[in-house]
Amino acid sequence: MTALGGVRRVLLPRLAGTGRPDHVALTFDDGPDRNSTPAFLAALDRLGWRATFFMLGDMADRDPGLAREVADAGHEIALHGYEHVSHLRRAPGRVGDDVRRGVDAVAAATGQPPVWFRPPYGYLSAGTCLATRRLGLRTVLWTAWGRDWTATATPGSVVAEVARGLRLGGTVLLHDSDCASAPGAWRAALGALPGLAELFAAHGGLAVGPLADHGV
Repeated sequence: MTALGGVRRVLLPRLAGTGRPDHVALTFDDGPDRNSTPAFLAALDRLGWRATFFMLGDMADRDPGLAREVADAGHEIALHGYEHVSHLRRAPGRVGDDVRRGVDAVAAATGQPPVWFRPPYGYLSAGTCLATRRLGLRTVLWTAWGRDWTATATPGSVVAEVARGLRLGGTVLLHDSDCASAPGAWRAALGALPGLAELFAAHGGLAVGPLADHGV
C-alpha cells in the first residue's frame, strides 16, 4: 500500500519525502554507472545543484572510484540495496543480508555510511522494516517521479511527469543509470534537468538540494 503515491503522500508524508515547503529534494537511483553518472555530475555542477544518490551496492563495487567521485562532488550518498530485486520477492533474512551488504559496499566505496534508504521499486516488506531499523537507516520514497526508465521517455515527458506530481516540499525521483531500465533511458532524465530548473523556478523559486537539507 505504501507504494501507492496518493496513499503515502496523505497518510505517511515523511515516508513520501515531504519536507520544507520552499525546497525540492532531488534524488537519483540505480547508479553509479560509468556510462551515465559522470554526465549527471557535470549537469548538476552547471546548475549549482547537489542531490542525493541512492546507490546500488553492486554498482558501487563495480566502480568504487566513480562512487567516490559522486561523494567528492558534494552529493549525498544513500542506499538502494545491494541488488535491484523487489523485497516482496525475498524472505526477511535475505532482505536483511542484501541491505547490510549494500551498506558495507557503498560506505567502503564513498567513505560515507548511508543514512537514507529506498527499496527497489519502492516496495516495503516486513524484512525491509526490520533491516533498516537494525542498521539505523531512514527509509524515504518520493512524491514525484519522472517515469524516466521507459524506452519512450523524453526530456519533455520527464518534466511533465514531475510537474504532475510536484508538491511544495516534495522529493523527486530520477535515475542516473539504466541498469534496471530501458537501454539509454537515462538520457531522458539528463535532458530534462534544464526544464526542471525552469519548473522549480516557476513554483516560487524552489531551492533544490539533497535530503539532508530537506527537513524530512
